[in-house]
Amino acid sequence: MADKPPLPAWAEQIRRKYIGGESSMFLLHLNVFDKILYDGEYYSLSDFLGRVLLWENKQNIIVYDPAAGVSFLKQSDSLRRVEDIRLARQSSQLVPLLEAVLFSTDSTALIVPYAGTLAPSGDLNFLIEQDRMNIVSFHRWSLSEELGSKDNVVFLLTEMLSEVHAKLVSNPMIGVVEVPLPSEEERAAVVRKCDPSIDDEHVRLFAENTAGLRSVQISTLLTPKRREDVGKRSRFNFIRLLLGEGTDAERRAEKLASLTGGMGLEQIRHLINPEVPAPKAEGREDDAEVMELVHRRKREIIEKECAGLIEFIDSRHGLSAVGGNEAVKDELRQIAANINKGDHVRVPMGLLFVGPMGSGKTFVANAFIKESGLSAVRLKNFRSKWVGSTESNLEKVLSMVRSLGPIILIIDEGDRAFGGGESDGGTSSRVIARIKEFMSDPDNRGRVIFIVMTNRPDKLDVDMKRAGRLDRKIPFFYADEPELVESVADALFKRHGVATELDWERDREATSAKLVGYSNADLEAVCLLANDMTESESSAVTAKILADAVEDYMPSKDADMLEYMELLAVFETSRRSMLPKRFRGMTTEELSERLQVQRLKLRL
Repeated sequence: MADKPPLPAWAEQIRRKYIGGESSMFLLHLNVFDKILYDGEYYSLSDFLGRVLLWENKQNIIVYDPAAGVSFLKQSDSLRRVEDIRLARQSSQLVPLLEAVLFSTDSTALIVPYAGTLAPSGDLNFLIEQDRMNIVSFHRWSLSEELGSKDNVVFLLTEMLSEVHAKLVSNPMIGVVEVPLPSEEERAAVVRKCDPSIDDEHVRLFAENTAGLRSVQISTLLTPKRREDVGKRSRFNFIRLLLGEGTDAERRAEKLASLTGGMGLEQIRHLINPEVPAPKAEGREDDAEVMELVHRRKREIIEKECAGLIEFIDSRHGLSAVGGNEAVKDELRQIAANINKGDHVRVPMGLLFVGPMGSGKTFVANAFIKESGLSAVRLKNFRSKWVGSTESNLEKVLSMVRSLGPIILIIDEGDRAFGGGESDGGTSSRVIARIKEFMSDPDNRGRVIFIVMTNRPDKLDVDMKRAGRLDRKIPFFYADEPELVESVADALFKRHGVATELDWERDREATSAKLVGYSNADLEAVCLLANDMTESESSAVTAKILADAVEDYMPSKDADMLEYMELLAVFETSRRSMLPKRFRGMTTEELSERLQVQRLKLRL
């Protein structure tokens, strides 16, 4: 392969492990259903392994698809039992036959797509007999020195490792190799393959903005659609343009439009007037429109592929739309500035937003997304009642998030997302362990930023909250002074486009002073109620109207639980300067005593 381009990094990893004698059996996972662009040609993973990686040094290359049966990419005269293998359909017949081939021939490669259907995950005691036999067979092959001595190799392909039985995944004799989603350089090569006319700057832009997509998806998005038949009216207009202002141009165009039915515009141009520049490819008239289409389709593809596990977040407001919380906003603006400068060392691995419900955590998180300029996704419910599905869902999400980076991953109600208890068969402990491993991966710093929101941080795993995972703890509290209430109310009125005629100093006693201790959600409800009470849509909210709304609105409160949540937020905060005045001067001992009193009240 001296005259060929370098192998992808994952393929080079396989080559090194095989040549070094580390393994003769490999489990490839993640991007196994994509097209691989190599040396100007697209290959499926099975074809790439057979026709690029193995072709020169293997006499026999066999592909066993559990649904389609056995096929041969390459076959020598010495291969026996061929007819038996071709006729067999069930794995109970094929696996023993393939084993006989592997241990009776030299220089043979076996590629098995959809390996999870042959050796599925789960408790061995609950699997059918044939699945158990397949798992044992594959495991036995990996331990056999004879497989390597005969220069034979086996590849098992699966999208998610959680689909394959743990006995194989954890086997040190099986090389587990991740086939990643295309890198930026690989995406750029796909873009050039799709449309060689794209200039270098747009190749770079498309490569950057298609992060997280597979090569086949990028190709579908960017390959110009070729319409074999253009409507007669379009052909007439195009031909009229080609003919110019010559005599009888309109009549000739009408006739030619009828004669060129079924032809594309490019064919018509070459036939009538090849000197006229080629028309722009459909959909490329406006680069901004094309990029917007790419963004929209990318989101649709990823959300569909993740099957409702994540959703993209659109943020319309920056931190300037947040009322109050000045210390919090200063902290987040500094983090956003470091992100925009690319100063990854100063970007935290994750943020923990803590505080009682309705204190503005979600809105501030969305505002921070806008301020940082990063894309963001929200982790939805990835838990499943089926054995192994929760772990599989999580792996799919984390793989996608890593490929999309730099990105912000929002986890709302983190205590519930990672909760579970003793009765879930250990799923919760495995989920938490995997999340913690991913959060502390130094390669993710500045590329994947977690924002975990909760009003009960005491229910989160303690180790998850440590530095290096959730580095900054941002506390949120209800407005406890009239001035803070006014700041929040002003922001709410402005956000909703509500006109006001308020003089806060003059109207304070009847309005904002009575709203002290209300949550941001309750303050928003009061402001909207005041707007509803105006005479018309164009009328302004006056002090009288707002005071009436304050008197009419009845907030629902559990005072003891809310105080408990506030005290938890105090204990979690990273910096005392972000605390309200009423907590800032209290000692740790005083705070601990108050927290203990609240626990006793609530019987927690």
